Amino acid sequence: MSFEIPYVDGVLTPAQIVATAGSIARAQEASGAIPWVPGQHTDIWNHVEAAMGLLVGGLVEEAEAAYDWIPSLQNADGSWPMKIVNGSAVETVGESNMSAYFAVGLWHHWLIRRDRAFVERLWPSVRAGLDFVVGLQLPFGGIAWTPRDPFALLTGSSSIYQSLRAGVALADLMDDPQPEWEIVGGRLGHALRRHRDSFEDKSHHSMDWYYPVLGGAVVGDAGHDLIESRWDHFVRPGLGALCVDTNPWVTGAETCELAMALDNIGDHRRALRLLTEMQHLRAADGGYWTGWVYESPDYPNPNPNAFWPEEHSTFTAAAVILAADALGERYGRSTAGSGIMRGTSLAAPFDELALECGCETSEASQHA
Repeated sequence: MSFEIPYVDGVLTPAQIVATAGSIARAQEASGAIPWVPGQHTDIWNHVEAAMGLLVGGLVEEAEAAYDWIPSLQNADGSWPMKIVNGSAVETVGESNMSAYFAVGLWHHWLIRRDRAFVERLWPSVRAGLDFVVGLQLPFGGIAWTPRDPFALLTGSSSIYQSLRAGVALADLMDDPQPEWEIVGGRLGHALRRHRDSFEDKSHHSMDWYYPVLGGAVVGDAGHDLIESRWDHFVRPGLGALCVDTNPWVTGAETCELAMALDNIGDHRRALRLLTEMQHLRAADGGYWTGWVYESPDYPNPNPNAFWPEEHSTFTAAAVILAADALGERYGRSTAGSGIMRGTSLAAPFDELALECGCETSEASQHA
């Protein structure tokens, strides 16, 4: 099955999308692993994101090699090591967000390729990963970061919410129902909407601001309100979004993720503007610099107005491609996987059932 490469009018052409996918492929190791940058470490979350970028960019063989590699590093408990270098686990403990995200990648592959045999082969690995994740749910609804770290991260739990919806969609496809995932997803969505103060405080990271919207748990009016609450704090007009509020550093991946979060709540014009503005990070070979340090009187910098770090990161390239695919649905052309972040192609939002936080159960508050 073939498909046309997406594009966004006036921002990215199909040829530019292909070139960006090529920058990811150049970093891919012979095993199929995709590190952050060549020679550095790999983690499963960013690896999956990069594989999704490869697929949207038309590099099917490279994407499938990336997916086929994932089960080879899976821990016995269903998780994946937090850090992998040259094919070996450096930090072996399983991390919940990373262990969940394979579901998103495999569902994305199904949406584009419709290859049931491919899904069937990898489904047991995805299922084991999500079984590990749901076992880490805390009483208030968040998902613990690791088995040894009894706190939940807002960004990671928001991404897990999306992963569970992808997992349930895969389970339906495989005729292998997973009702426990749906109950855990309902509790998790409730926590992301009503108990964000119960997560570990990482509020200096922009991801903690927009990820509940990007992951699909907080949308509608609540999503708009959440985005507006810290827009001026984290967005630098003409440059993009900050990674953290402690440094004058705009980053491409966060900017593209924020654009996709805006797309999730129908704020397409601002999403398009962000994708357009972050193109100053594009390199001649189609790769993307991770970030840009701008001059600020509050943060004197000996090397202002510079790309930093001096690297073209695969996760940034992947975020650009996925944002272009999402916005291409309205402003150009998209693939069948363009709704993967918007949630239009995932399982339905979960009902809030069997809450353990003390709140009254509600089946009609998914989008509150």
